[in-house]
Amino acid sequence: MGNNEQTCIFCDIINGKIPSKILYNCDDFIIIEDINPQAPKHFLAIPKEHFAFLAHCTDTQSTVLGKILQTIPQLKQVLQIDDFRIIINQGKSAGQTVFHLHFHILGGKEFGNF
Repeated sequence: MGNNEQTCIFCDIINGKIPSKILYNCDDFIIIEDINPQAPKHFLAIPKEHFAFLAHCTDTQSTVLGKILQTIPQLKQVLQIDDFRIIINQGKSAGQTVFHLHFHILGGKEFGNF
């Protein structure tokens, strides 16, 4: 199956066990640079509370996800992006490699349409 909280790389980053370039940090989530960027600008917004899937999301966690979506546009200057794409991969076949829900924020280039 996926990672659990005891072996989760994102939980280790949040808890300071693994160093990462944190660009934004609040009580509910962090935003870091992706170490394997898929675009010139590639960031990850990661809730501090561990859960793997949208389907497992509680009302409180849903509120945090809303805060993340509200905050990202306000950080355009910090992230040095104007236009951006937000992606959530859900499940192994969808490309999820870390089973701690997170948003990919991609920018710095023109993206095609789906």
